[in-house]
Amino acid sequence: MKRALLGLALLALPAWGGAPMSVTLSFGLEEIHDRALLPLSVEALALEGIKGLASLDPAFEAVKTPEHRLELRYGEKSFASFALPPAEDSLGWAMLVERAARQAGRKSAAIGRAEADQVMQAIFDSLMTKLDVFSHYAGPAEARERRASRSGFGGIGVRFDKNEQGIVLTEVMPDSPALQAKLKVGDLITAIDGESVTALDQNAISQKLRGPVASSVKLTLEHETLTLRRALVVPPTVTSHVENGVAVIAVSGFNDNTGASVAEAVRKAKAAAGSFKGVILDLRGNPGGLLDQGLAVADIFVSQGKLLTTRGRHPDAYHLYEAKGGDPGEGVPLVVLVDGRTASAAEVAAAALQDSGRGVLVGTNSFGKGIIQTVWSLPNEGEISFTWSRFYVPSGYALHGLGVLPAICTAGGTPTGDKMLADGRAAPAALFAAWRASPPEDMARRAKLRGHCLAEDHSHNETDLAIAKHLLADPTLFAKALAVAAPVTTASFSHGLPSLNRN
Repeated sequence: MKRALLGLALLALPAWGGAPMSVTLSFGLEEIHDRALLPLSVEALALEGIKGLASLDPAFEAVKTPEHRLELRYGEKSFASFALPPAEDSLGWAMLVERAARQAGRKSAAIGRAEADQVMQAIFDSLMTKLDVFSHYAGPAEARERRASRSGFGGIGVRFDKNEQGIVLTEVMPDSPALQAKLKVGDLITAIDGESVTALDQNAISQKLRGPVASSVKLTLEHETLTLRRALVVPPTVTSHVENGVAVIAVSGFNDNTGASVAEAVRKAKAAAGSFKGVILDLRGNPGGLLDQGLAVADIFVSQGKLLTTRGRHPDAYHLYEAKGGDPGEGVPLVVLVDGRTASAAEVAAAALQDSGRGVLVGTNSFGKGIIQTVWSLPNEGEISFTWSRFYVPSGYALHGLGVLPAICTAGGTPTGDKMLADGRAAPAALFAAWRASPPEDMARRAKLRGHCLAEDHSHNETDLAIAKHLLADPTLFAKALAVAAPVTTASFSHGLPSLNRN
C-alpha cells in the first residue's frame, strides 16, 4: 500500500535525471527498518543518509533542530528548512530526503552537477554506517557485477589482461564457449564485433564480451576471426587434484555452482584413486558468498544432523538447516584448512564439519564474520545488502566476533608429524568448552579467546598442507585429532574461563 501511494505522490515531483530517487529510497528505508538485525527508526536512517551529501561537498550540512525540523546549511549558513514526517514514515522521509538533496544541488555546484547514481551512492553509503561495516549499497553497475558473480552471466568464459595490442587471455574457463572454440591462455584479441579494444577500458571490454545467453559475439584474433555463441557462465570457485590417494579440493568462494563442483570433485577423486585416503578441503582465503552453497559443501560430508541455525529480529530470519544425507563425501576422512581470511559461509561450512565430528580443522583462527546479509534489489537496479541475522553453529555458539578454532593450530609456526599433538599444538578440551560457552555480547571475552590461536593469512602455508596429508596417512593419528574438537557440555564454563595460558 505504501509503495502504491508513493507512485501517486511522486507524479508531480520532477525526476533527477530519471525515476524519482524517492522510490528507491522508500523501498530501501522500509526493508532495512523492518528486517535489519539492529532496530533502527526510519528517521535515524534517513537523517544519516542526507548527511552523506557532505561527501560530495564538505561545506554542506544537515541538522535536526530542537524545533523538530530538518535544517540545511552551507558554509554554516542556513538556506532551507523542512518539517519532519513521523519517525517511521518511510514514504515521507524518502520524499524529504529527495527534496533536501534537490535544494542542496541548487546551493552547491558540486552536488548539483553530480549524477543521480552518485547522489544515491552518497546517501546510501552514509545511512548504511548506522548498521555495520558489512552492510552495503551497490549502484546499478556494481550490482550487475555482484549478481553475475553469484549467479553467472551471459558470456564466453574468459579472463584477460589488457596491453597496447589488445587483450591477452589469462584464463579459459571449463565447459565454456571459449574452450569449445579452442581459445587458449595467451591468445591476443584485438577487436570485438569489429571494434578495436585498444581504446576501451577493462570494464567496457567485459561488457562487450557479455550479452544475452545464446547471442553471438565476433572476436578478431591475430590471425583469424571467430564467432562464438554466449552461454551462461558461472565463474569457477573449485579446483582439485589427487595426490597419493588424497584429494586436495580448494574452494575460493561460494556461488551457484560451488556445491555441485565439490561433490563432483569428490566423486572423481574416489573413482581415480586406487587407494583413496581422504579429502583435504582448503578454505583458506575463502571470503564466503552464498550461504546455501556453504551449507551444501558441508552437507556433502555429513549424513545427518544440524548444520546451522540462524536467528534475527525479523521472523523470516530464523532458519534451521540440517544435513539431508546420500552425498559422496559421507564417511570419507576429511581435513579442513582454515586461516584468518576464512570468513562467513566458509566459516559456517568449517564449523559444521568440526561440530558434526566429520573433519579435523588445521590452520589458524578464522575471520569471525558470523552475521548474514540479506540482499534486496532496488527500483533503480541497484541493491542493498544488510545484516539481518546471526549464525549459530551446531554446538550452539555464535560465530560473530569469535570465529572457528582449529583443532591443530599452526599460528606462529608449528612442529610437523606426530609431534603436533604431543607438543600441545592441539587445542585443549577446556579451550573448546570455553569457546562454545562464550556469549555473543561479551566481545572482550571473545577477543581473549581468539588470542589462543591468532588469525593469520596462510594462503601459501605449506605446513598446513603437510600436516593434513600426515593426518590422512595415519588413521590412528587422524582419529586422535578428530577427538580434540568433539563437542562437550559447556555449562560448567559459563561463569569464567578455565586456566588456558600457554607459552
